[in-house]
Amino acid sequence: METRRCLLVDAFTTEPLSGNAAGIVPDAAGLDDAQMQAIARELQASETAFLTPGEEADRRIRYFTPTQEVDLCGHATVASHAWLAESGEIDDGTHSLATNVGVIEVTVDEGAVWMTQDDAAVEVVDLDRGRVADVLGADPATLRDVGADLPLATASTGLGFLVVPVNFLAALSDLDPDFGAVAALTDELDVTGVYAFTFDALDADATLHGRMFAPGAGVDEDPVTGTASGAVGAYLREVGAFDGDLPSELVLEQGHFVDRPGRVRVRARSDPVTVGGRAVTALDGSVAVPASDDDEIIEV
Repeated sequence: METRRCLLVDAFTTEPLSGNAAGIVPDAAGLDDAQMQAIARELQASETAFLTPGEEADRRIRYFTPTQEVDLCGHATVASHAWLAESGEIDDGTHSLATNVGVIEVTVDEGAVWMTQDDAAVEVVDLDRGRVADVLGADPATLRDVGADLPLATASTGLGFLVVPVNFLAALSDLDPDFGAVAALTDELDVTGVYAFTFDALDADATLHGRMFAPGAGVDEDPVTGTASGAVGAYLREVGAFDGDLPSELVLEQGHFVDRPGRVRVRARSDPVTVGGRAVTALDGSVAVPASDDDEIIEV
């Protein structure tokens, strides 16, 4: 049976087994959709990235959760390029990457990886906070009086998210989402997930602490989410969350409540928003690839 090299690379961290694990198949040429989906299902990372030579860019990338393909994934992009740099496949500098949402730029700078996002789109939504609180398993009071009542809004820099401000870290910690209701709400709003955040962060240098739920995409709670971080950066800019200018760089904490802590750096003063971080390889091996018409479980 054919095998392909596969890796698990932890993004938005420098410590193995923390941050957000991305599956990577660095040579996916010739794999069909069913084979890529089977590999992603076997690896069980929130997303697995499949790299092939590019025509309109340096490389082409596709992303699969264990259940479906998604158009863009920040942590898998960061993980892929951190590994490519570590293995000597690419040098520091800017590289083009073809995704399902278009060609983006990825810059490698002394171990840090920065990816451009799509143009930001932020729209305040008329949702009852009590309903959102029920969906998230929260006390409705914790969604009020946050930063002078920052609004609920959908935000996207490539993938859409419902952004929900929460007053304190304890309330964010206590969220107990109804994942069926979360999936229904995100489907109704045509977004990928719900990103709840508080300015009550753990680290003194962090801007905020977030949690992201995307059960409709097969990920109940994502450890650290690059695309959502970019969207939240755009949201904070558009709603004027800070007195004066948005800080030149935001630091978003995520993952602590699923024991996978990580940090995302976001530059969102203007478009395109950029998202950055580091990554570390946790596993390097091979995966057996079934024939395209073979539904048997693959083996690692």
